Amino acid sequence: MVIMKTKIIRLNEQQINMQAIEEAGQIIRNGGLVAFPTETVYGLGGDGLNAASSGKIYAAKGRPSDNPLIIHIADLESLERIASEVPKVAYSLAERYWPGPLTMIFKKSDCVPLETTGGLSTVAVRMPSNKIALALIEAAGGYIAAPSANLSGRPSPTLAKYVIQDMDGRIDMILDGGEADIGLESTIIDLSGEAPVILRPGYITEEMLEEVVGQVETDRTILEGNSKQAPKAPGMKYRHYAPKGSLTIIEGPQESVTTFVNSQLSINKKEGKRTGVIATDETAGLYLADCVKSVGSRSDEEQIAKHLFRILREFDDEEIEVMYAESFECKGMGQAIMNRLLKAAGHQVIQV
Repeated sequence: MVIMKTKIIRLNEQQINMQAIEEAGQIIRNGGLVAFPTETVYGLGGDGLNAASSGKIYAAKGRPSDNPLIIHIADLESLERIASEVPKVAYSLAERYWPGPLTMIFKKSDCVPLETTGGLSTVAVRMPSNKIALALIEAAGGYIAAPSANLSGRPSPTLAKYVIQDMDGRIDMILDGGEADIGLESTIIDLSGEAPVILRPGYITEEMLEEVVGQVETDRTILEGNSKQAPKAPGMKYRHYAPKGSLTIIEGPQESVTTFVNSQLSINKKEGKRTGVIATDETAGLYLADCVKSVGSRSDEEQIAKHLFRILREFDDEEIEVMYAESFECKGMGQAIMNRLLKAAGHQVIQV
């Protein structure tokens, strides 16, 4: 990996420095890489229609080249250039949820290189709502391929300081736009087949999608272990979001979970290991770990989603070696939260 000088610029979404945006856009036009904020997590952007730029993204992240990238656009006209077929249902979803945290998969047109799509004949497309992201897309020529701006397998960054931690010296520029509003990556729905299929859960839930398109299917690997199939969407095949230490999810009645976790913590401490627990506002005071962090109240799934990746990063900052997490209901946004937790834990789950 070539070490370069990474320029870091702080931006305000309410009053955007367009000179900085133009500079960042020119970097992408010239084949370079820029990390930027979106409403979900920070993205690592390159020219989505430039095969060499996509290659640089994979190299900077250490990302497997069969893991597709999402192309970010700023208007619907751009979609019609990169998708060979746009079904009517896509326009209905775009009207309701674009700009926003929804990625749609289409059959790709010839102008999209296979290096961007992980070798697939389909392309994943999103229109973010973050104003910095939209301005950058336009300044960069309209098509930014961008996975999350972290080293492959690490928790996605919701703050620029974690982008800097992973990407300083690897990319040309980082735009610091403050904390991401949502904190989990976009929902991904595949519209390239006969029926719409959710490939990654997110802020736009199954119920919200069904309000627009009727019944949708959910890929069965979402809450299972790693699939041996080629991934059609980011994050389907590989371990993601992983902290440096060991993470295990504990499922069962709350009293049993607390008792089991505290017994394990006692063993871990005797072994000299630093311990952590991902709990909720309702339960954080019950655990005896070195570091207990609440993701929020169980009554507020949006706050849980927003805080999850940051807490995983903070455990790394504090050199926590063994972690336990409570589980969450697999419906609504809870499905997205559990999807990320299961991947972070490498599907290590204990029922008590």
